[in-house]
Amino acid sequence: MFQQYTKEFVYNLKLAYPVILGMLGHTFVAFADNIMVGQLGTAELAAVSLGNSFVFIAMSLGIGFSTAITPLVAEADGAGNKADGKSALKHGLVLCTMLGLSLFGIILLCKPLLHYMRQPLEVVELAIPYLELVAFSLVPLIIFQALKQFSEGLSQTKYPMYATILANVVNITINYLLIFGSFGFPKLGIVGAAIGTLASRFIMVAYIWFLLKRKDKFKPYVTEINFRIIEKKVISKIINLGFPSALQMFFEVAIFTAAIWLSGVLGKNAQAANQIALNLSSMTFMVGMGLSVAAMVRVGNQKGLQNFKELRRIAESIFFLTLLLEIVFAVLFLIGRFWLPTIYLDVDDIINQADNTEVIFIAAKLLLVAAFFQISDGIQVVVLGALRGLQDVKIPTLITFIAYWLIGFPISYYFGLFTEFKSSGIWMGLLLGLTASAVMLYIRFNYLTKKLITN
Repeated sequence: MFQQYTKEFVYNLKLAYPVILGMLGHTFVAFADNIMVGQLGTAELAAVSLGNSFVFIAMSLGIGFSTAITPLVAEADGAGNKADGKSALKHGLVLCTMLGLSLFGIILLCKPLLHYMRQPLEVVELAIPYLELVAFSLVPLIIFQALKQFSEGLSQTKYPMYATILANVVNITINYLLIFGSFGFPKLGIVGAAIGTLASRFIMVAYIWFLLKRKDKFKPYVTEINFRIIEKKVISKIINLGFPSALQMFFEVAIFTAAIWLSGVLGKNAQAANQIALNLSSMTFMVGMGLSVAAMVRVGNQKGLQNFKELRRIAESIFFLTLLLEIVFAVLFLIGRFWLPTIYLDVDDIINQADNTEVIFIAAKLLLVAAFFQISDGIQVVVLGALRGLQDVKIPTLITFIAYWLIGFPISYYFGLFTEFKSSGIWMGLLLGLTASAVMLYIRFNYLTKKLITN
């Protein structure tokens, strides 16, 4: 019985691993920033966390919106229709560029909110110049996302990975030179980290475009694109798929961002610990995100072929693979919960020893909760990918809103600020929200695929 699922594992991992490495690349930019900035002190680490909290919300909208391109390209590829695939890329690029510029503008307008969020003053003053530069990096990042989702829609998942690896090398190099003022470069602290992020994202776009233009598989799609002819019908189709997908990602990222802000109310050490646990959880989440793209592409292909029994079997094999991998991550978090936070801090720093010890203690408690939500988080994102492959986005958007904001957030708010659980209480809300999302989304997938098979 299990063999009908396990025989798909190798192909699913082959499709997913470049996406996982690419998504880990995005997270690794934040990981590198956090580790390097963490050497400067807990206030600097908290400032990067606060600045990134705004950027992550905007980034979630951009990345979520761009996922509309993948199922359209996958369906066109399954049906052998290159013209529709090219059209999805062209219109997706136009919409993603406009969205990137809009999100940058909105963050600049929201900057004064930092002063009204009951965050430590030294943290706010450090965060503002960092935020301005990292907000601008959203423009190239979302253009890159459009090209990445197109490439993945054609089951070519390696090229975005190469671009992301290059971006990380650039980011870490510039960080090293500008955060600490190495080799005679100016010592810019966390502004140096922001410059590294901005430069690496522009290089990422240039490099993926260079790769796509050179490969024969992509030539029919990326040559002679006429941006002057824009079809309202295609724009509407991408918006109808992209807007709910953006909201789905926004609802999830926003509750994690709310956890950053609630932690800031508890103090800079609680916020720094939250940032460490969040960064570690983000990395394991990227494995779920990679498998989610595999689910979206393979379900999209089977939808193009109108083979719904096979569609369900393939999707369930990806769900099963995700469950097994997330159990492994849960065990690693349980075993390493006291050691993992020490990677982010200078444990030999005598001056900040009391702060660092408290941060490690709080982070270890958060990783205990994070170990349990690995499984819920992985399952919900992969089922969401399968539903996007079916181009079912409206009901899943409602499900994610209910799970995170009607179930998860009230629990985080109450347990975090009004009980002795404090930081752990905030994360208990995250655990319950993710679990509710996983259960409801699977019920939706089960219902839809049975209905398609019966019809």
